[in-house]
Amino acid sequence: MVGEQRDVEKHHFIPEDYFCELKKEALFDGDRPLELDIGCGEGRFLLEMGQHYPERDFLGLERLLGRVRKVCRRVERLGLSNVKLLRLESGYALEYLLPKAAFSRIHLLFPDPWPKKRHHARRLVQAATVPVLAGVLRPGGEFFFKTDDEPYFLHAREVIQTSTCFEEIPWEEREIFYPQTDFEEHWLGQGKAIYRARFKVTT
Repeated sequence: MVGEQRDVEKHHFIPEDYFCELKKEALFDGDRPLELDIGCGEGRFLLEMGQHYPERDFLGLERLLGRVRKVCRRVERLGLSNVKLLRLESGYALEYLLPKAAFSRIHLLFPDPWPKKRHHARRLVQAATVPVLAGVLRPGGEFFFKTDDEPYFLHAREVIQTSTCFEEIPWEEREIFYPQTDFEEHWLGQGKAIYRARFKVTT
């Protein structure tokens, strides 16, 4: 039982120092493409990406411990060596902890839209956070954004487009392998529209 728990915990990345910027090699050995799934939730997208792209490494960012442990158990059962989880609030991780210019792709899929106006400041995509997102991406790195909330989508898209950090690029339906999240499957099942945008770092 102890050995089994140890095997599961190896997928839960715990920094030695939460107040010091990480080195990329602390996350994964080598220099393979590294992708970040912000708010990975139950891990469906993260795990399918890890299985489909064994030549890439994936870090799931999630603040809820129960979800992190659940996904780590699934990573172990699937025998994936290219997927790890970091339990931390996303805004802090992006600005202070994650290594700069380390990620080839960032995925922000169906985040909390915080629909009430007085809560808009809690949305992850803000004018102040766009350079932070760009800062952890490699030159030419990409940011993928999906939501079922049209007002949030329009706001986020406008904020990103008016920055000098990204340029929007096409995202064709079948252009790349991109699995659904549980949220996406749920909303599509209810007939809701899904809004998406893909951006490339310009700085």
